[in-house]
Amino acid sequence: MTATSSPTTGTTRAPAAPTPAAAVRLRPLGLGEARITGGFWADRQRANGDAAIRVGRRRLDEAGNLENLRIAAGVSTGEVVGPIFADSDVYKWLEAVAWEYGRNPADELLAMQREVTAVVAAAQADDGYLNSVVQVRHSDKGRYFDLPWSHEHYCAGHLIQAAVAQVRCTGDTALLDVAVKLADHLAATFGEDRRHDVDGHPVIETALVELYRETGEARYLELARYFVEARGHGLMAGYGQEPTYFSDRVPVRTATTVEGHAVRAVYLAAGAADVAAELGDAELLDALRTQFDHMLATKSYVTGGLGARWDRESFGDPYELPTDRAYAETCAAIGGVQWAWRMLLATGDARYADAIERMLFNGFIAGISLSGAEYFYVNPLQLRADAHADGDRSPAHGRRGWFDCACCPPNVMRTLASLDGYLATGDADGVQLHQYAPGTVTSGDVELTVETEYPWDGLVRVRVIASPGRFALSLRVPAWATGASVTAGGETQHVDPGYARLERDWSAGDIVELHLPMDVRTTAAHPRVDAVRGCVAVERGPLVHAAEQADHAAPVDDLQIDTSAATAAEHRPDLLGGVTVVTTRGRTEAAGELDLTLVPYYAWANRGAAAMRVWIPTI
Repeated sequence: MTATSSPTTGTTRAPAAPTPAAAVRLRPLGLGEARITGGFWADRQRANGDAAIRVGRRRLDEAGNLENLRIAAGVSTGEVVGPIFADSDVYKWLEAVAWEYGRNPADELLAMQREVTAVVAAAQADDGYLNSVVQVRHSDKGRYFDLPWSHEHYCAGHLIQAAVAQVRCTGDTALLDVAVKLADHLAATFGEDRRHDVDGHPVIETALVELYRETGEARYLELARYFVEARGHGLMAGYGQEPTYFSDRVPVRTATTVEGHAVRAVYLAAGAADVAAELGDAELLDALRTQFDHMLATKSYVTGGLGARWDRESFGDPYELPTDRAYAETCAAIGGVQWAWRMLLATGDARYADAIERMLFNGFIAGISLSGAEYFYVNPLQLRADAHADGDRSPAHGRRGWFDCACCPPNVMRTLASLDGYLATGDADGVQLHQYAPGTVTSGDVELTVETEYPWDGLVRVRVIASPGRFALSLRVPAWATGASVTAGGETQHVDPGYARLERDWSAGDIVELHLPMDVRTTAAHPRVDAVRGCVAVERGPLVHAAEQADHAAPVDDLQIDTSAATAAEHRPDLLGGVTVVTTRGRTEAAGELDLTLVPYYAWANRGAAAMRVWIPTI
């Protein structure tokens, strides 16, 4: 492979690109084939590209991540700083740069990518090993001395993902050369007949599958399969660790739920889904289906947030979902989206697209400020008045520019930069639209435009720009959208949640309109969720709403809601970058009856970190 090549033009392949032989129902469209051009998500992508990614480069220098790699390369001297997995933040940022270049090419992005890639390449050992902190700080202990905590495979996984993104978006192969050399080192070191071990933090699994998809080298898929199958047999206990935290208590193939560290668990499941798809492993896919169902039913917040416990950033027991102590790490929402997307590709089941929507519009985007460069690590569903910020990650600080453990900021960057790749799929029969945003969709000879003000308005208009004649257009009808209808060819029909599938002979200029009812609705939790018994959450469309202190004279902590009162929705372009607020009636013991104003949960704390709650006690 050459060190660099000319930047690519045209279609960029998607972040997850199953091979033609993979057992998937749907085929993702690449960035460029599905493109966001306006609206809610375009605003977030613009802030991400213009502010976050550029600022992220400076943060990596200030925090010492890049200097660590320079020290490992021998071009700088001194002591490495930060956590043992500091390199991973560099790799996630590099991936974000690549996807951003793929959707919005700029010479500045390409220059930054090539500069940092050169630093990474210089730090790599001759045999392919690469982890700057281990190479420098722990050189006396040797490699892989403490796999539960060393994150060496985890860092390798993020490097590989960045390398794949680079070659798909820019044509540059410099980082791919590093990734292949590192993956070859891993394949020569670990496996059934080599070192029998797994890393404490999954992500290498998805990375190796994608490297297989990019290079065609079957040994990478085999190593991914090995890492999935080896987990769940108590290898962590050999290091004196309790295995639950590491998803190492029950084999993936026989597990019935997710447990332990939330991000690790969903990253592992996403990698297992990739392995199942490429190997046509129906048994493994069925196990993942069971685990996902149980997670949604018993271990997910109404916001799509994952992880109930601050203690070890972990899932709790079934229905253990506290509000003010919710962890719901931003990275966990990202991992949840990645897992759900792979399940959607494998099965074509709309409930995975529904889960993606809930996570994106609530659990994920709440982790980013409206300006795009400040972040929540933790996303609680309640902040009490006068809450004390007792740690770096406390939401009582408000969103922050960086963290000592800075996994979330560059993870957000790469997700927003690649978001176009989660909108639509195509197959031999036609096109499927899963998420709604203004944009363009091209699949083979089919060209469409999408016009919508979603999530504020429920009208989605799809216009046929070019057509080969007959094909099927499938539009997702969210589970919350009871009473939805679709209009095509002058005829309107009611459609149930799932996919509205319209197969006919299409011509350029044809228009389809999907009408999703945007009624305000109240949601009660399962009665076993003790933390919110007697409370309701307010939702409209895909958005969960919250009461924030800025909109109320009475203490938010004391609010009660009258579920029999009328509700109203009003779009406020002057508020929080433009949001639809929900108003209704409630009361407090001290103030009596009063108006409640609820803003989208994702927008809270953009006017200062003050009291907020999603779940409100009923009168």
